[in-house]
Amino acid sequence: MPDQLTLQPPASSPGSAGSPSTYAAVPQSVSPARRRFSWLTALRYAAVLAGAVVMLFPFLWTVVTSITPEGSLADGPKLWVENPTTKAYDTLLATLPMWRILLNSFWIAVVSTLLQLITGTMAAYGFARLSFKGKNVVFALYLATLMVPMQVLVVPLFIEMKTLNLQDTYMALLAPSIASAFGVFLLKQAVEGVPRELDEAATIDGAGHLRIFATIIVPLIRPGLATVAVFAFMGSWNSFLWPLVVIRSPEFMTLPLGLSTLHGQFTTEWDVVMAGSVFSIVPIAIVYLLAQRHIIAGVAHSGLK
Repeated sequence: MPDQLTLQPPASSPGSAGSPSTYAAVPQSVSPARRRFSWLTALRYAAVLAGAVVMLFPFLWTVVTSITPEGSLADGPKLWVENPTTKAYDTLLATLPMWRILLNSFWIAVVSTLLQLITGTMAAYGFARLSFKGKNVVFALYLATLMVPMQVLVVPLFIEMKTLNLQDTYMALLAPSIASAFGVFLLKQAVEGVPRELDEAATIDGAGHLRIFATIIVPLIRPGLATVAVFAFMGSWNSFLWPLVVIRSPEFMTLPLGLSTLHGQFTTEWDVVMAGSVFSIVPIAIVYLLAQRHIIAGVAHSGLK
């Protein structure tokens, strides 16, 4: 950084009394601490920029491959296209009923998210505010389900859906996602962050648990609700294993299941697959961008690392 300049009056000379003062520029050195701070700031910005490039590179590669004529992953990553084309998107729309598949995925994701918010918020309020025998044990057992992988639950859930005659229906897709242990845990942390004095003041005014829950707790945990909503939407939108097991009819097919049919036994048109991936990425990116402020606040408020 160049040295800063200060203005300093020159030494007085005989006969200069009463004349306007003139000032000369004198260089003043910058302290080493400020120089070190500037270098550290520049390094931080460089690290953030490098991280952003690394994170955005796969998405850019996906988009570029989808508009590349006969795009192939064997040619290596590309970030430019000489003759871009939308042929892959036309092939995708002609091969799959994409709009029906997108509607199925969007509807399932939205309904699943709403159900998880309703059940998760009520359960979180019960664990955080109500006192009942064995509460800590029940909550610990509930959290223990987070350690059970979905692959272990596929067979019991499939038998249950078959017994209830719910195979190949929307209800079969929704049933396993009605409640989420992770959502309950995060929302419980958010509810515990609300001062109990607000509950006590509302109780003095004659409010019951339902009114306290609806008018005090829910408005104050909106960041936590937004965080759970995004995670629930992403989980439902990207779900592949359970729809693969329980769905047979094309009219109930979700987006990940539809994209899996684009892979051939011997060859795969990667430009078409990447075009389908663009359809899958865009809604998630929009949801996250709209709710990112609430997500950051919810994670910080709930103490989740």
